[in-house]
Amino acid sequence: MRPLTWDSTDENGQPYLWSNENIRWGNPSYILEPGDPGYIPPPATPTTTTRKRTRMKHQRYYPTRQAEQTLWLENFRNKIGGYATTLGLSPAEVTELVAKCDWLRYLLGDWLPATRTWNLACTQAVKLGQTGTGGALTLPVFTAPDLPEDVTPQDQGALSLLFDRIAEIKENNNCTDAICSDLGLIGATESAPDYATLAPELSATLSGNQVQLGWTWQGYGKFLDQCEIQVDRGNGWQVLTFDTTPGYTDTAALPTTLTEWKYRAIYRVDDQQVGQWSAVLSIAVGG
Repeated sequence: MRPLTWDSTDENGQPYLWSNENIRWGNPSYILEPGDPGYIPPPATPTTTTRKRTRMKHQRYYPTRQAEQTLWLENFRNKIGGYATTLGLSPAEVTELVAKCDWLRYLLGDWLPATRTWNLACTQAVKLGQTGTGGALTLPVFTAPDLPEDVTPQDQGALSLLFDRIAEIKENNNCTDAICSDLGLIGATESAPDYATLAPELSATLSGNQVQLGWTWQGYGKFLDQCEIQVDRGNGWQVLTFDTTPGYTDTAALPTTLTEWKYRAIYRVDDQQVGQWSAVLSIAVGG
C-alpha cells in the first residue's frame, strides 16, 4: 500500500475516483496495491488509441517555387479531363477543378508578378522624390492585369479545396500510379524512422504554476501515433499523458516545499511503445 494524496494518480496517470474500491480513507489515507490483503483488481477496459489530427499545410507533390507551381497547375488542369471517365468525375467536378487551377494560375502567373513590378516602380519613385534632380514626379498607380475571359474568381482557400479534392481522387481504386504520375500527384518518397534509435526530444520549463513540456514529431508525424509522457514526483514513474499534439501542460498543483519532478517520453504506434526513451529531465518545483 502507499499513501494517498490529493494529487495522486493511478497506473494510467489519471486522478483516483471516489468509487475506487482500493482506497482506504482516513488520516492518513492510502491506496491498496497488487499483493496487499483486500486488493481488488480493476475491471479490464478496452484499449483505445486517439489518432492525432493532422492539418494539411502543403502537399509534397506540389512544388515550393511559384514558377513551378504555375507549371504544375497548367499540367493538372490540362490532363484531369482526360481521366474523368476512369476516375468517375462528372463534368461539373472537372469544371470545378479546372476553375480553381485557372484562378490560381492567374494569381501566381499574372497578378503577383504585376504587384512586384508596381512595387519596384514605387521604390524607384520614392528614390527619385528624395534624391532626384527635380522636375515633375509621377507616382505609379497599380493596375491589375486583365482577368482572362475563361477565368472565374474563386473564394479564399482555393488551393486547400483543390488539395482536398485531389486527396479524394487518390483514394479512388482506379487512380493508378501511372495516372498520379501523369497528373503530378506523386511527391518525394519519405523514409520511415529508425525505431531502434528514435527518441523524443523533451523539454521542460516552469511557467507560472505549471510545467510546460515541449516535444515534436521530429518530421515523422505520419509514422507515429502518440507521445507517451511519464512523470516521477518522488514515488516512481507514472503515466502523465498519451499526447497526440506536440506540447503539453502538466496541470498538477505544485507542492508547498521545494521538490524535484522528473519527466521522460517515448513514442507509440498502435498502442505499443516504439524507439527509445528520451533523456530524463529534472525540474525543481514548489517551495
